[in-house]
Amino acid sequence: MTAPASRTAIVTGSESGIGRATAVALAEAGCDLGITWYREREAAEATAEEVRALGRRAEVRHVDLTRLPEAADVVDELAEALGGVDVLVNDAGTGHSTALLDTGFATWREVLATDLDAAFLCLQRAARRMVAAGRGGRIVNITSVHEHQPRVGAAAYCAAKGGLGLLTRVAAIELAEHGITVNAVAPGEIATPMTGQEDEDPTAPGHERPGVPLRRPGDAREVAAVVAFLASPEAGYVTGSSYAVDGGMLQMGPMAGSHLTSDDWRRP
Repeated sequence: MTAPASRTAIVTGSESGIGRATAVALAEAGCDLGITWYREREAAEATAEEVRALGRRAEVRHVDLTRLPEAADVVDELAEALGGVDVLVNDAGTGHSTALLDTGFATWREVLATDLDAAFLCLQRAARRMVAAGRGGRIVNITSVHEHQPRVGAAAYCAAKGGLGLLTRVAAIELAEHGITVNAVAPGEIATPMTGQEDEDPTAPGHERPGVPLRRPGDAREVAAVVAFLASPEAGYVTGSSYAVDGGMLQMGPMAGSHLTSDDWRRP
């Protein structure tokens, strides 16, 4: 894909955490940004200010991704405000820790709607605009290591992220002829509000993770850097892939677990 002089990107769930870091990274790469928020408008405006401080435009919109299908209108609204969409990052998500037998249908539907249904609709809206514009595009879906491996107590989350992973691969095949690449980024434990860590420094004392080969949680900017590469013109031959950003946790196989409290697994 040959990048236009100024590119536009929409990042859902960009009021904090991985979404905010991604918006800033894309602004640093020369993109104007569409920013969405659900709970904290002030946090989204703070993201927008970081983007503007880098000399890029920022448009902010509220969206509740459980109100479907109309919530996906936000993609069209932001694209109109920005003059198009070259990059979409589906970051907004939610999850619950509930045993399978205790998971109510309302909880199941909330997670599936936010993490999978909404991502599909936003992807579809953005892709239609990219096809019509005729200059290709980049779509990056933020999944999870649980796109690839299950977790007890996270049936709805794992089902949604696993589905999003396969949606990524189907979309990559179907949209390739239009010069649109579609990839996934699968974070492990990242120091963000969603994991109960208020964007803390994951290398600081008290954040040791014996069960992760790199011994710590990740930083949101480490995820954003991978997203920014996949959104770049240089990643034009990368599509249908899922990139784990997890400190090596998925390589642990049956030994895996960020919850482990000792280094016993390191010894045969």
